[in-house]
Amino acid sequence: MALFTDEAEVYTYLGGVFRMGMEDEALVAKLKPSGVVLRVVYTDPDAVITVDMPNAELHTGAGVGPDPNVELFMTADTGNRFWLGKVVLPVALAKGDVRAKGPVAKLLKVLPLAKQLFGPYKKSLERDGREDLLRA
Repeated sequence: MALFTDEAEVYTYLGGVFRMGMEDEALVAKLKPSGVVLRVVYTDPDAVITVDMPNAELHTGAGVGPDPNVELFMTADTGNRFWLGKVVLPVALAKGDVRAKGPVAKLLKVLPLAKQLFGPYKKSLERDGREDLLRA
């Protein structure tokens, strides 16, 4: 059974972690030159988040935002576990837990920067009393 009850919760928490990243000026400065426009397509429940790193923009919803050059496909629960530091993206890609489309090597270059958002993501779950998501 999926931990997120609906699309709105996915946008609140998984979209929220991207929002935190877009508010961090130092992080944005490092992401802009990457040229990565990442679209993450979640299932269980269905939700779509597009992160335009060059323009420091976040878009939520299917068909919203610029066309991506890298796409990731995963369950929302896998996304949650990633932001908790429990999923190693290259391993998840190799195992098929996450599927990718586009130049993944570009994304893997900026992947280490995501680690600085693990703590803030966990704190947002703690603040909201989301033990179910923390235990995932």
